[in-house]
Amino acid sequence: MVATNSQFTDIQNHWARPFIEGLRSRNIISGFPDGTFRPNQAMNRAEYAAILRKAFTMSVKRAYIPFSDVSSSFWGAPAIQQAYESGFISGFPDKTFQPNERITRIQVLVSLIGGLGITVNNTALLQSSLSEIYQDAGLIPPYATERAAIATGTGLVVNYPNLRLLRPSQSATRGEVVSFIYQALVYLGQAPKIQSDYLIIPPQFNSGNTDNNLQQIVKVSHTREFRGVWLTTVWNSDWPSKRGLSSQQQKDELIKILDLVQSLNLNAVVFQVRPEGDAIYPSQLEPWSIWLTGTPGKAPEPYYDPLQFAIEECHKRNLELHAWFNPYRAKTSTKSAASVRPHIAATNPECVYEWGNQLWMDPGLQIVQDRTFEVMMDVLRRYDVDGIHIDDYFYPYPIAGQSFPDNKTYADYKSKGGTLNLGDWRRENVNKMVKRLAEGIKAIKPHVKFGISPFGIYRPGQPPGSKGLDQYGELYADVKKWLQEGWLDYLSPQLYWRIDQAAQSYPMLLKWWVENNPKGKHIYTGNNLGLLDGKAWKIEEITQQVEISRNLKNQLSLGNIYFPMKGFLENRENICETFKASTYAQPALVPTMPEIDNTPPEIPAELKSENGQITWKPAATQDIRSWTLYYQEGSTWRLINVLPVSVTSLKAPAGTYALCAVDKKANESQGVVVTVK
Repeated sequence: MVATNSQFTDIQNHWARPFIEGLRSRNIISGFPDGTFRPNQAMNRAEYAAILRKAFTMSVKRAYIPFSDVSSSFWGAPAIQQAYESGFISGFPDKTFQPNERITRIQVLVSLIGGLGITVNNTALLQSSLSEIYQDAGLIPPYATERAAIATGTGLVVNYPNLRLLRPSQSATRGEVVSFIYQALVYLGQAPKIQSDYLIIPPQFNSGNTDNNLQQIVKVSHTREFRGVWLTTVWNSDWPSKRGLSSQQQKDELIKILDLVQSLNLNAVVFQVRPEGDAIYPSQLEPWSIWLTGTPGKAPEPYYDPLQFAIEECHKRNLELHAWFNPYRAKTSTKSAASVRPHIAATNPECVYEWGNQLWMDPGLQIVQDRTFEVMMDVLRRYDVDGIHIDDYFYPYPIAGQSFPDNKTYADYKSKGGTLNLGDWRRENVNKMVKRLAEGIKAIKPHVKFGISPFGIYRPGQPPGSKGLDQYGELYADVKKWLQEGWLDYLSPQLYWRIDQAAQSYPMLLKWWVENNPKGKHIYTGNNLGLLDGKAWKIEEITQQVEISRNLKNQLSLGNIYFPMKGFLENRENICETFKASTYAQPALVPTMPEIDNTPPEIPAELKSENGQITWKPAATQDIRSWTLYYQEGSTWRLINVLPVSVTSLKAPAGTYALCAVDKKANESQGVVVTVK
């Protein structure tokens, strides 16, 4: 009885649509053979147990006692047994389960709080406030009051159409059950927040106050900015410094790099994980990279996972990690060690061509398209990355007098009725890949950002006076179309020229990119540190480029990404001192993306000050990434620190502070005020 449609036919204008689609995309719910979901239909107890079984990981808490009205052959018997054993639901005194009985709204909420073992410290305050939140709070059964309060305080309650009516004894519809379960997944940090007018916003208390008063809450903010750096692994450019280092040496080098990134008040690392059809992480799809150990296919010794290590260390430092993939390069040199399985040059050599001294995959072949897509989706599924990022290597950069040898692939396309000319066909191959990636990312983890860093010039003459490589005509990358279609979340055009280079002027090109961005995607410009030499390229060139980017923030120029990291590691032209002193003197969070998620997290709990020490309660959900600390200066608040989520106390000089919680999408809560005397 499963409707496999990508969209149920009867939810288009339904209030619960985003919750329904959220659970459907996770294969937690199914519909009916006619393609409907029937969101207004009441749900019975057996159906509810079946959804619980798919939604949550259940552990046995008690032995199952068979119900007299649930035979072993009943379709829902396994789900009922598992839901009972895990403490989500119970039976009735007469030893029946009544599987076809409708379940009420309060029963669902009580079940979720009990089964998931959710508790809060301010339960008494929440219970005393229920009558202020719900007009019908008096109808909540006494046995359910405590768990109704906890459900309210943890954001599980969704009330449609009237926010003030809980309707505890009313039968829960399929749409309502789905919304409650989805919100439970949000609380657990297993699903992104959904913006809805029908969510009950948890009241904000400070249970640490002895007088039980509401704590002062303030709205604070700062100027957001994406401050990233590309961390290159190919050629051992940035990390590791050479092949064959021990695992500990690799870790030590990476920690040193990330400490430097953090000290510069940067907030994102774009980490190269697929340099040439290989992997800087354990993969069943591609071999270990030669740049780690010196031997393709060989894991680090002692064994560790460099990508997982990098993610954990970045997040400790409040740095986003975007996994950077080269989509089609198969090998940087034909003279290096032979490829090993499962490298595509070993498994499917017919899909890879020599191009100069490199090997390049054929973007027109389905097996190449599938391999590139699946590699990125594999990382997306397995790792807590903040972004998926691809660079400018689509069809390879041209070699004078040579043509890319995909004539057989193109002839096959034509023989099957294809009508596009060679250039349009190549662009369409890349377009399909970009669109597929965008859709795949949003289907699996909608909160993960998709970014592309193309060559900095779209086409010569666009804008007028610009000259250089025609990436539309030679790399077959129609970046303008990707912006028009909205297939990405951010674009990082590589503007690797000086301000005064007339034909490739930094401000001229940046202005063109922000003016050709109809869907309002973020622009994080790529900046070139590789030429900093104190002569043609001085430090003022970089700082002025940053200011040019900032001056276009109203057109969504919202940050910069620097290449290479080595520019910082070598401290060329004292760039580190300059950035710390002026360019990035203050910390900043990355910009939010409201189209992905704009729901702020709950405020920090139990904030106190005693003997110059500020303390607060650990994060209540796994969705919290960090804390921001503001200092009051007159009538304004200044961000002074971004703290990792593991920190729950700090020493502070006398003054007034506000602490906010920040989630994985960089949404920031309101600030809770505390005074240090």
